[in-house]
Amino acid sequence: MSRAVTEVFATPLRLSPRLVSELGAENSTMRAAVQGFESAVIVYLGGEIDACNDETWRLLLAEASSFAAAPQLFIVDVNSVDFMSCSSYEALAEEAHRCRGRGVELCLVSLNPNVGRIVSACGLGDALTVHATAPQSLQSVELTHQVQAC
Repeated sequence: MSRAVTEVFATPLRLSPRLVSELGAENSTMRAAVQGFESAVIVYLGGEIDACNDETWRLLLAEASSFAAAPQLFIVDVNSVDFMSCSSYEALAEEAHRCRGRGVELCLVSLNPNVGRIVSACGLGDALTVHATAPQSLQSVELTHQVQAC
């Protein structure tokens, strides 16, 4: 049975006061929540991720990914994001590289088919995997590990 199906309980994870303040600012266009599961840390995002909040975005990725430890996944769910700039995809790819160095796989989750096309068009397909749902991310990584073990 897949870990994605068996996990029900999530633990809300606390971000730094600075990041909470920046995300909660009146002019903030980005929303985020981070939850920990046995096999993954998931960041749920909403709003817009662009040049106006690039520093906050990068800080969020760094802080949230630090909660994940191998063999957990770090899943970034952008299903509620209205807009992502190319630099926000670049920041994801950079964080994916840092995560891999710690044995953590970063997966991007989006039902929007344009997200996968943008990842490819930006030349980030080697760094970022895109799945429609978090359970699909978990199942895909499980299958990859099973194949590598053979």
